[in-house]
Amino acid sequence: MNEGNLQKLVEEISIEFFNRPFKHKAIYNNRLRTTGGRYLLHSHHIEINPKQVIHFGYVGLVGIIKHELCHYHLHLEKKGYKHRDRDFKELMQKVGAPRYCDMVPGMRRETSVKHTYKCTKCKLIYERKRKVDISKFVCGKCRGKLKKI
Repeated sequence: MNEGNLQKLVEEISIEFFNRPFKHKAIYNNRLRTTGGRYLLHSHHIEINPKQVIHFGYVGLVGIIKHELCHYHLHLEKKGYKHRDRDFKELMQKVGAPRYCDMVPGMRRETSVKHTYKCTKCKLIYERKRKVDISKFVCGKCRGKLKKI
């Protein structure tokens, strides 16, 4: 499916499920890795991950488009367009949009744990993204010394 067909599909889904036109661009973005698509707040365009279309087909694509159109229409109406907002959750349920897309095979998310520490007293394990200064910080449970493992 080329970008012309993608644009047409987004416009059709917008009219069918939201009863409002989509007046901006829908394009593919090959650089998207961990997401199926994204709505751009400043330009109001929607970007779709073409790898999602390849692996999950038309049904997956329609789900991603519905999700991004929820962001689009709510943002333009000046309502809650973020994932945590009630307006967003209600509209997604109304149109049958998925909350998350499936992961593309072979594209795994990197683990964010880079530093692991262990309390010398109670043996509690701490996993952290950032390095901890073990000369300043102690175990939150027993106040024992921490050791990098």
